Order: sequence, then structure tokens, then C-alpha cells
Amino acid sequence: MEKVKIIGAGLAGCEAAMQLANRGVKVELYEMKPKKKTPAHKSDFFAELVCSNSLKAARIDSAAGLLKEEMRRFGSVCLKSADSCSVAAGGALAVDRDIFAENITNAIKNHPNIEIFEEVIEKIPEDSIVIIASGPLTDSLLAEDIKKYTDSENLSFYDAAAPIVTADSINMEKAFFASRYGKGDDDYINCPFNKEEYEAFHNELINAESAPVHEFDKPVTVYEGCMPIEILAKRGLDSIRFGPLKPVGLTDPRTGHRPWAAVQLRRENANSSLYNIVGFQTNLKFGEQKRVFSMIPGLENAEFMRYGVMHRNTFINSPRLLNRDLSLKKNNNIFFAGQLSGVEGYMESAASGIIAGINAYAKLKGENPTILPEFTMIGALLNYICDETVSNFQPMGANFGVLPPLETKIRDKKERYKALAERSMNWFDTNKI
Repeated sequence: MEKVKIIGAGLAGCEAAMQLANRGVKVELYEMKPKKKTPAHKSDFFAELVCSNSLKAARIDSAAGLLKEEMRRFGSVCLKSADSCSVAAGGALAVDRDIFAENITNAIKNHPNIEIFEEVIEKIPEDSIVIIASGPLTDSLLAEDIKKYTDSENLSFYDAAAPIVTADSINMEKAFFASRYGKGDDDYINCPFNKEEYEAFHNELINAESAPVHEFDKPVTVYEGCMPIEILAKRGLDSIRFGPLKPVGLTDPRTGHRPWAAVQLRRENANSSLYNIVGFQTNLKFGEQKRVFSMIPGLENAEFMRYGVMHRNTFINSPRLLNRDLSLKKNNNIFFAGQLSGVEGYMESAASGIIAGINAYAKLKGENPTILPEFTMIGALLNYICDETVSNFQPMGANFGVLPPLETKIRDKKERYKALAERSMNWFDTNKI
């Protein structure tokens, strides 16, 4: 096998292609545009930015900024383009979308080691090492083949994710650990409402502003199990109190009584640094989520590492399916990258493409894979999507909550984030990539 096939010329596919091609590997890059486009795509360029021209914060003491700085250490083609066509956007890295995509397309098309095929791929190739980076709107025939190959329950077509907060931002003077009826080992953190608090929260929830939904994001069917919390709440004052906020089987240790209602938070990762707000799938605007969900007793100062989302998004159950090098456990000649692998966001997708490309090269040459330390942003993010302890997996973007804590606790958030970023950069400075 002296070549690698890549399916998809989005950000992840382009990054993977350049990592391989720059190492002297012949790459066959398959992209269905311009023959066929998803409802989200408008141009014929590779690496098209669909929903925004912002690549999030630029400063290194932010999660998004640290991610980008790590990617620069690998020679990211996406960041080279972004830096050359950036537009003023305060502290964010924003780009001219057309020039951004055109730059990357030209870099790919002009590379002597990359051959481009304008084809719709319907089945996973098994005659070479392959990187599947076909994106959140993967063509239906390829998606069905992935579904068969990975077993049907391991492929999702709709992302209905609840918000995630950091454990150390939960006010445990109001919240308490317990499982309903004492079953389990106090697996949940419970945030108890009294009647007045609940009714005030319910009123704000049903009147909060929802985010606009693109036509291609609308599900054919919304099942009860992933109904937006704000829609469920509009069915009546007690609808969520008899649903995800039911207090049965719980006793507030501070009162000795059952709460009027209770929000439960479930551990999200192995080191218990993140907690998921159970049953709070939502389509509210992010600012509204922060405002309304901070009314939950114990979450008044909550630090949100991911807000709830509901949109069309094809992704695999990575914790069950992928090795840490992003290869498939079932067949380690097959790699996944981009949003299909379970990362969320443009730069996160690009970063996963970088690592998939590097590790596909390692596989080709019989070398050890590149597994970044968990205290780097890329390493932590990929560790999260491959963490077998994560239940009810939903895609994740870069955030400081996925990093292991510092040896010395720093209370000031700005200083803590700065120290976390320095820890990562010190490793990159010591270990030349």
C-alpha cells in the first residue's frame, strides 16, 4: 500500500491530504463537488465554511486559541490560509470565506502528490489505507455503508446534545450527590428546586429565544427522547416536572424532604471534570441557555463548556469504534476524521484531520502512531472522543474542561486558563513536532 485514499475535501480531508502529501505519500482525494452538493454547500471550493466566517477566539489563553496554536505547530494548511485572509473581528480569527476556501483548494490542487477525483463514493474502500472525512452531511449511500460496517447503533444522523458544565463550577452548597432511590453509587449531582424557584425557571424557559434552524438541519421526526426541553416545557407547567426534572426517589439532605423538582447532572468523562445536564437537549440561543440555565439552583455560576445543540450531524460512536490514533478498531486501515469522527467545530475538524493524516502515514510506514498528551488541547479532545467511559456520546468541541487539572489549583479562571495553555505550549516547545 503506497497510497492513501481520502474521502471528503472539507477542512479535515484537506489537512489530512497535506500531512500525507508533504511526507511524500501519494494521495487520492475523493470529493463529490461539483457533481453533487449537500443542501449546505454553495461553492465548488474545498474546505467551504458554511455557517460562519469565524474560527473563534485567537488568544492563546482560550480553548479555541490554544487549539489553533497547536495546529500551527503541525503546519496547518487551514490556518495558513486563515492568517492570509483574516478580517477584523475583535479577539476572534475571522476570514473572508471565499478566499479562505480558494487558497486551500489551490494548495491541494497544485500539490504534485495529490490526485483529485470528482466522484461520489458509495462504499468504504478496502484496497488501501483510507481516511473517511465526509462531514456532517455525509452522502446517504456512503452513510448507509458506514452504518452497516460499524453496526447500525453506532452511527447517528442527528445531534441532540445537552449542555455540559465544569464540575468545579457547580455550587455544592445547593446541589447534592445521589441516585434515585439510592440505586447506584451517588452517580448524579442533583440541583433541587422549591416551588417558587421552579415556576420562575419554567416561565423564563418557555419564553426564551430559540436559535434559527436551517432547512437542512430540521429532522424528519423529533422523538420524545430528544425533544427540546423548551418545547416539552410548553406543554404545561408540570410537564418537565413529571419528565426530566422529576424529583421522585430523591431526598434533599438539607431539608430532609423531596424537592419540588430536580435537575440531574451526569458525569461526562473519566476524570469527572465535566457534567452533562440530563434531558436538556435544546435549540435555545447560547446566550439564552446561559441566562436561563443559570437559574437552576447550584448552577448560578456554572461554567458552560458546551451549549446544547440540535442539528443534522452524521457522526459515529467514536468511544466504541475508534482507537486513539483515529483508526477503526474493527479495521485499523480505516481512519475517521472531521465531524464524522465526533468532534464539533471547524478547527476541531481540521485538527482531527491533521492527526488522522499523520497516523495514516505511520500506519503506512509501520511506525508508532502520534498520540498527543492529554494536557494538550488536541490530545485532550481526541482522548475525549475515544474515551470508552463516555456514555450517550455526543460531539465535542475544544474546551478547557476536557484537560486534566493543574497540579496546583488556581481559582482565578483567567490565570488558570493561561497556565493550562502554557503547560501545552511548553510540551510542544520541548518536543519538536
